[in-house]
Amino acid sequence: MGCRAQDVVAALRAAADTVAEHRVELTDLDRPIGDADHGENLNRGFTALVASLDGGAPETPGAVLKLAATTLISKVGGAAGPLYGTAFLRAATAVGQASELNSAAVVTALRAGLDGVVARGKAEVGDATMVDALAPAVEAAQAATSDGIAAVLAAAADAADAGADSTIPLVARKGRASYLGQRSAGHLDPGARSTALLLRTFAASAGVTR
Repeated sequence: MGCRAQDVVAALRAAADTVAEHRVELTDLDRPIGDADHGENLNRGFTALVASLDGGAPETPGAVLKLAATTLISKVGGAAGPLYGTAFLRAATAVGQASELNSAAVVTALRAGLDGVVARGKAEVGDATMVDALAPAVEAAQAATSDGIAAVLAAAADAADAGADSTIPLVARKGRASYLGQRSAGHLDPGARSTALLLRTFAASAGVTR
């Protein structure tokens, strides 16, 4: 069964709940290496997104993703707003006006989102950013394409978890954390953690539990 607009809406609503649940954790992760606002900023953005969805959700998956993009760009401060907003906007563009997405389209959306983040943030794997979670997630999703949407999202979530953990020993080379030099090592990147949390939520929304 494909992914329709209402499925994307449900996943985003679940994501808002996840962000609210982990708001303090994400802010605490950001405190020693950033502005201590990652959790608060994301929570504000996803709360605004839910309010927009309550007012009437668009009728295609791409349109829902575009609404997420514009809301996060306008409501989330710091680097997270432009990065997540760009990811959702690229994903929306990639799926176009399709009324239903299959597993290949979901992978295409994930890859487009990654490309958007890389283009916007100029980061690569190893820089201790959300790319360290998102890049392996996309590769794992690609490998699971033939197994269906639930398998794609489960694989992405598992890889994102491992990718986020991989940022702990890294010296940050992008963002505010990079100003700390060697002192940035030993910290889980908050953007990588939030990326993993969102992908895990999307997998759960598709009926996958871990």
